Amino acid sequence: MVKDIKDLMKKFSDEAACREYLVQQRWNGEPICPYCGHRKSYRIEGGKRFKCANQTCYKKYSVTVGTIFEASNIPLTTWFPAVYIATAHKKGISSVQLGKDLGVTQKTAWFMLHRIREGLKENNPLLLEKEVQVDEAYIGGREQFKHKDKRKDTSGKGEKVPVVGMIETGGQVVTQVMPWVTRKNVTALFDTHMHRQAVLVTDSNPVYYKPGRRYDHKIINHAEGQFKVDQFHTNSIENYWSLLKRGIIGIYHQISPKHLQAYCNEFSFRFNRRKLHDGFRFALAIQQIEGRLTYKHLVYGKGEENQQGQDIEAIETGE
Repeated sequence: MVKDIKDLMKKFSDEAACREYLVQQRWNGEPICPYCGHRKSYRIEGGKRFKCANQTCYKKYSVTVGTIFEASNIPLTTWFPAVYIATAHKKGISSVQLGKDLGVTQKTAWFMLHRIREGLKENNPLLLEKEVQVDEAYIGGREQFKHKDKRKDTSGKGEKVPVVGMIETGGQVVTQVMPWVTRKNVTALFDTHMHRQAVLVTDSNPVYYKPGRRYDHKIINHAEGQFKVDQFHTNSIENYWSLLKRGIIGIYHQISPKHLQAYCNEFSFRFNRRKLHDGFRFALAIQQIEGRLTYKHLVYGKGEENQQGQDIEAIETGE
């Protein structure tokens, strides 16, 4: 385990050390072919890459194939500090500041941070038990405060993006961006992340009444000045919203709706591992780096065409 960023820079001062660490964290030291899943491979090119021993495959690959580091010209000696900083800072770090710290452009740092966020999302749904507090927050600026040329016609709909949060008192949190907070969306979220024997604690929002019938539902009526019923309260989820909003306002300033879930995943990852040492949190982030995020997918979405003719490959590799 690394003690701090100074120790990290010392231990991972060259690409060979970084790659060997990835082999240990990703495959427990035994390379597995990302193409066919075969568990025997040969080291080639001085250990930089591997060749699958499966006679029907024989493909060459490196430890970064199929990860957030794939097809990046940014060296791992730069990637590792970026992962450490992104997971250690309680409220995150802006792409402008990260670019200055690492000596890369702001655009490159922005793409690196989004790749890291892709790796920080939970691969398996968290199941919350015992006492679960649920509340919603609305993220974003109001159209009336924007420049006239940038205002959108909301047609009577809300101007901010709703996020529903669930937190087990003293435990982990789950956040989900929704197009709107409805009984159907809330019910689906409960079915995925809440144990049937859990105690549900919410405010008096009617959207929780019908989904709450399947649980022991405690309602805190804030409108009547009520903030606690017996030992039940919603302070934990309110504290989390405070952390998320302070991070957005103070660090990122503004977030587009299409990327909001990625930022929520980032904050949830750090919060759910808040009691761990920064070095352990870094190691856990490295262990779940599976999944590549391309620049085209990030900016234009899956299946969308690049209408502006930008040189995506150059941007993706940081050139």
